Amino acid sequence: FLKYRSRVWHGKTGSVSVGKQKLSKDSVFFRDGIRRIDFVLSYVDDKDCEKKQERRRIYEANLKNAGLELETEDKSESEDGKTYFVKIHAPWEVLATYADVLKIKVPFRNSDMPDDQEMPMNWLSTPFRLPKNIMNPEPDYFTAPFSKSKADFFFINNQRTVFPPSTRNRIVYYILSRCLYVSEDCGDKKGIKRLLNNGSYTSAFPLHDSRYWIRSKDVNCESERYDLYKHWARFFCFFKEQPINRIRKYYGEKIGIYFAWLGFYTEMLLFAAVVGAICFLYGFLTYDDNEWSKEICSNEIGGKIVMCPLCDKKCSYWKLNTTCNSSWQSHLFDNVATVFFAIFMGIWVTLFLEFWKRRQARLEYEWDLVDFEEEQQQLQLRPEYETRCTKSKENPITKELEPYLPITSKCARTCLSGATVLLWISLIIACIIGVIAYRLAVYAAFASIMKDSPTNQLEVVGPYITPQLATSVTASCINFVIIMILNLMYEKVAVWITDMEIPKTHLEYENKLTVKMFLFQFVNYYSSCFYVAFFKGKFVGYPGKYAYMFGGSLRNEECDPGGCLIELTTQLVIVMTGKQVWGNIQEALLPWVMNWWGSRKARSHPESLYSRWEQDHDLQSFGQLGLFYEYLEMVIQFGFITLFVASFPLAPLLALFNNIIEIRVDAWKLTTQFRRPVAAKAHSIGAWEEILNGMAVLSVVTNAFIVAFTSDMMPRLVYMYAYQPQGQMNMKGYINNSLSVFNVSEFENSSRPEEAENPMWLNITTCRYRDYRYPPGHEKQYFHTMQFWHILAAKLAFIIIMEHVVFLVKYFVAWLIPDVPSDVRARVKRERFLVQEYLHNYEVNNLKIQLSQQDGKECTCTPMIYPTLPKHEVLSEVL
Repeated sequence: FLKYRSRVWHGKTGSVSVGKQKLSKDSVFFRDGIRRIDFVLSYVDDKDCEKKQERRRIYEANLKNAGLELETEDKSESEDGKTYFVKIHAPWEVLATYADVLKIKVPFRNSDMPDDQEMPMNWLSTPFRLPKNIMNPEPDYFTAPFSKSKADFFFINNQRTVFPPSTRNRIVYYILSRCLYVSEDCGDKKGIKRLLNNGSYTSAFPLHDSRYWIRSKDVNCESERYDLYKHWARFFCFFKEQPINRIRKYYGEKIGIYFAWLGFYTEMLLFAAVVGAICFLYGFLTYDDNEWSKEICSNEIGGKIVMCPLCDKKCSYWKLNTTCNSSWQSHLFDNVATVFFAIFMGIWVTLFLEFWKRRQARLEYEWDLVDFEEEQQQLQLRPEYETRCTKSKENPITKELEPYLPITSKCARTCLSGATVLLWISLIIACIIGVIAYRLAVYAAFASIMKDSPTNQLEVVGPYITPQLATSVTASCINFVIIMILNLMYEKVAVWITDMEIPKTHLEYENKLTVKMFLFQFVNYYSSCFYVAFFKGKFVGYPGKYAYMFGGSLRNEECDPGGCLIELTTQLVIVMTGKQVWGNIQEALLPWVMNWWGSRKARSHPESLYSRWEQDHDLQSFGQLGLFYEYLEMVIQFGFITLFVASFPLAPLLALFNNIIEIRVDAWKLTTQFRRPVAAKAHSIGAWEEILNGMAVLSVVTNAFIVAFTSDMMPRLVYMYAYQPQGQMNMKGYINNSLSVFNVSEFENSSRPEEAENPMWLNITTCRYRDYRYPPGHEKQYFHTMQFWHILAAKLAFIIIMEHVVFLVKYFVAWLIPDVPSDVRARVKRERFLVQEYLHNYEVNNLKIQLSQQDGKECTCTPMIYPTLPKHEVLSEVL
């Protein structure tokens, strides 16, 4: 990496001075060209703030005392002339010590397990495959937790390369998080996060190993960033598999398992998307067999049926055939295939979760996470917890004093946190009620404006624009804007109240934040869909006795004669699609614009003057919660395609297209627009797995209720099998049967249409409305008919039967598919056996060496005895 190898040594310190112009811009080493830069700190020297200078001085001295090696780049060498860069290198002794502490696994023997057998027809997947050196950058080894005292037990050919850069930066960050920046007698203030918060340092990050668009010229540099960009982060690689092992090697297990889950989720979406498209195609192909839509559109039937006004005063009587187009549109989604698809998705979600468990178990083994337990993280307290908890007590397990939060303080903080979450959820509900009020109020305005059908002048879209559609679309758009605004506000509140609770570990912190954010997002995104699906049109009353909201000022909404399902579809499409499009634009465009603006001056510098640490410094910080928001986005999408999929079978197809883009956008921004994140371990997707399981169960219930109560499937089936007057199995006469009669003379003055609003053709004594009630003049006039109760019984029976069938299949599938593949279980057992056997022989070999030295004899023992003899024979040989 040095263009010139000339070195100037200063004094006795042995420091190397190399002019910045002699450094390649891809340098990831100290000036000596040997020691690798594992971490970089930056700061702007503030001469007026002596406290910051003193903190940095003490902190860097403590880092050196911890064994780290530091090298500082003067501000005169930086492109802005203000920023100092402190480069940190962890020598072997430090790495070995903390690898022992953190139980990092290291290879001790080549794997002797057979490779996975080739799948039949494997050649079909060749176009989607990546080169083997990209997919599997490392050989297959058996590994064991590293022990510094047994270093010769492991495969260590080169101390500089035994730990990859991701492991090295994780170890260094562990030290940085626990070093004091004040004198020991001045308190227990420590950690790089606090120094970043108080401005002592401006940033702290590990380095990328090269530029992303070109391979490094230094042969000692792996250029893994370039490989990831070339084979993964470019959009034209969308049809290729992901190099999951290389992602894990470069970014760590936590980011690797996110992309593994996202890729697996996208693969499974393919099956749901195909079935959903077939169901939609069925609705399209049976378009002409839709008997009830034909009746609505017919001039002899729908043209002669006069419907009651849909709002008070400003709405007039209207003919049923004006809803012809919406009726045809509704059939695309409200047909027999909808029931099949709802049941299919209940089974699909179970298969997805069960097969993901198997995939996750395989990754746990391949990534040395089998023995990684969350209890290990429990031992690693958050620096913020250690700092803010002033009281200590003895740990009953370790018998050591550790900080703790008193129960009274913990309860008070939890109550305050819960009250804040409830307050914000109440705010969401208030906003949703406001949108409902908008829908109720604006419908009358749209109905009055469109009474003379001015939209018919628009040749293409005019016939499709109705007051119902205009109200639904505008309300959905307003609701989407409110959702986005509330999201931005609540994110900061959720982080603040989670910080206030002072979680003990990083795992506990993420779980608490996950619950708060998901609960808020669940209400924020899904409440409007729940309203349209389960409340709209269900409590409207009947003409002459309508139900009102807000003290009788606004009449409850009615469903279109074609049903509320098409409105739920509209709501779902706008919110789901809008969120995905906005999310991708925000994720890709915002970091690019900020990086372009931040590096505008540096781009004019020669390559040799814009160093690797300065290039990374100008990138955006990924942040500790960067991955959290990616999971949240995908889980919210998962809710859309499972909770309400019965109303829109194309939702999985839209999600599939979005995820194909999402994978490459996330890869592109992580590889090109963000600093390299600190590597972290994770053996699963954490609390998100439980959330997905909960949503899978809830989706069965919601889809059963959508089919039963939101769609018209049950009323049609009851009519066809029980109330068809001609005894034929068809839907003729269904529209007339589903509409009740009302005497217009019984309208109250408060709800009677104004004379100016009535059409010219009006000369009626009765109007029709959507319900099953006895007609005027009947002894039970306006009470529900027996058919209403038969339909209600059929709906409840369908819900019970569908839920039991789907849940039975779900639990049977979950029982049938083991969570851990048999070959993975065998490999884990084999590895554990070999670790025990090798360690036993290693200790026996050391014992023989010690005994021979005590006898004054030269030992001819090999450094390692391989397990060729049983244990008792080896022991007898020693004795």
